[in-house]
Amino acid sequence: MQGAIARVCMVVVAAILNHPLLFPQENTTLPEQDEVLIARMREHEERLEMERAKLDRELSQHDAKQEETSTKEGYSWYFWSTVSFVIFFTIELCRVDVADTEIRPAEDEEIFSESGSITPSTMVLDKDILSNFCDKCTYASAHENWRVREFVEGFADDLLESLRSICDREADMEVGDFVGIGSMFESWKVCRPLMCDLIVPFSPPDPYSFQFHLWCSPSSDMPPDMQGCGKIKVAMFGDGEEGCLCGSANMGDDMLCLVHSRSDAHTVDRSLDELLCSRNTPFLAKDQVMKWFQISVTKAWGRISHKYDFEVAFRNLDAAGALKIRFRSGKVVVMNIIPVVQLEDTDAYFVSHFPSSCDGPPDPYWPLSFAVYERNLLKLYAKRLPQNSCHLHCLQVVTFLHRKQTGLTGKSALTNYHFKTALLHLLLSKKPSLWGAESMEHRLRDMLSFLQRSLQEKRLHHVLVGNKKVPEEVRLPELIRKAEPINLFRSLVLQTELYAATVRHYQEMLRNAPVLIQEYAPDLSNGGLHHSLNESL
Repeated sequence: MQGAIARVCMVVVAAILNHPLLFPQENTTLPEQDEVLIARMREHEERLEMERAKLDRELSQHDAKQEETSTKEGYSWYFWSTVSFVIFFTIELCRVDVADTEIRPAEDEEIFSESGSITPSTMVLDKDILSNFCDKCTYASAHENWRVREFVEGFADDLLESLRSICDREADMEVGDFVGIGSMFESWKVCRPLMCDLIVPFSPPDPYSFQFHLWCSPSSDMPPDMQGCGKIKVAMFGDGEEGCLCGSANMGDDMLCLVHSRSDAHTVDRSLDELLCSRNTPFLAKDQVMKWFQISVTKAWGRISHKYDFEVAFRNLDAAGALKIRFRSGKVVVMNIIPVVQLEDTDAYFVSHFPSSCDGPPDPYWPLSFAVYERNLLKLYAKRLPQNSCHLHCLQVVTFLHRKQTGLTGKSALTNYHFKTALLHLLLSKKPSLWGAESMEHRLRDMLSFLQRSLQEKRLHHVLVGNKKVPEEVRLPELIRKAEPINLFRSLVLQTELYAATVRHYQEMLRNAPVLIQEYAPDLSNGGLHHSLNESL
C-alpha cells in the first residue's frame, strides 16, 4: 500500500514539475543569467533520483508481503491511478483555461477577418450627441406611448368580449383575457408605426383538455431543429391519467361525481377538425387555430364597429389578429392579437406565430414564448438599477440602428429579439451600479461587442432556458431552468449564405452608426422629433 502511494506521489511530482503550465513552452530556453536556477533544478533532480532508488530497495524487500496482498494492492493501485488521472485532467483544464485567456482576452473584438472590418471599440461616438439622441427619442414619446397602450387595452377588452358573445360555450374554444408583451409594454418602443402585441390564451370546450409534449421532456422525441417547441394534444378529460372511480363503480343515479359533470356522459364526440387539430392527428394545428381566430375576430368587430370612429383592417392574412387601426386624422396604430395556449399554470405560452416573423415551425410544433418572464425580468432589474439607468436606452439605440440599416440593405437574420436577448444577458452578468446614465456609451459598446462575438461564434443562447443566473424571483419553471440552452443563432450554423449576409449587415450597421446618430440628433435638439425621427423609422 505504501509503495503504491509512493509511486503515485512520484508520478504527480514529476507531472507538476514538467508541466507546461509551470514552465510555458513559449520560453523553452532560459537566459544565461539563470544558471543558479538551473543548478538548483539539477540538485533537485538528483535528490529525486536518490529517493526513487531508495523506494525501489524498499519495494524489493516487501515482495513476499505484496504477493500475499496482491489483490488488495491491485485495487489500491487502480484507485490511486484514478486519482492521478483526475489530477492530470484538472491540471490540463487549468492549462487550457489559462492559455485561452491569454490567446483570447474578453476585450478582444477583432473577430472578423475581412479587410475593413469595424468593431464597437473603434466606433466614434460623441457622448453628448448620444445622450441628446436618447433623451429626445425616449422621453418625448413616453406620454404618447402610454396613451396608445391605454387605448389598445380598452379596445382589446371590448373586441374580446364581443368575440366571446358570438362563441358557443359548449362547442367553441374558450377565450381568456389578453396579456400585453413586447416593446410597448416594456417601455422601449420608439419606432413607427406604434405597435402593441397582445397574447390571448384559449382552451378547449369541456370535456376536452390540452396535454403538452415539450422538447425538454425526458421522453421527448423532438427533432434537434425543434428546440424550444412542443406539441399540444387535444384529449378527453382524464385521458392518460388514472381512471376515476365513477367509471368503474355503480354509484346510482342520485350520486354526482365532483370531477366529471353529469353532462359528460351525454357529450357527443367531436371530430378532430372541429377541435382545430392537424389532419388525422390529435395534435393542435397552428393553421387551423389562426383561421378560426381570424374569422372570430372579423365577426366580433362587425358587432361593435358602429361604436368606433375608425377603420380596422387585417395587415396580414397569414397572421391571425394582425390588425391595423386607421383614424380619420391619418394616425395609424398596429395591433397583434395572438392566440396562444398556456403551459399548465405557468406564464409560458405556446404561440401560433411571432409578430416579427410569420415563418415558424411546421405543424404540429408550437414555439414556446417566455415573453412574460422576460418582461418580469426587466421589471425586476428596473428596481435594482440606478435611477434613470441606461439599459433601455441601449436597446432603443441598437434597434433604431438595426431598423435604419434594414431599410438600406434589406432584411437579415437579426431581429429586435436578438438585441433584447443580448441586453438581458448583460444585465445578468454586470453589476447594477454599472448601468448609470453616465455609463451609456460604455454599455452600448458592451452590447454591440456581445452581439459581434455571438455572430462570430454563431451562438446566442436564450436568456432564460438553462440559465442558472436567472433570479429566483422571476419564478421560471424548474423544467425550463434545467433544460439544455437553446441557440438562437442555430440557423446561421446551417445556412452559410444567410450567415454571410447577416455579418455584412451587422458590419454596415456598425460603420453607419455614428453617422446615423449624428444625423438625427441635431433635428431632435431643434424639436423636430416627430418629423424626422419617428416618421423615418
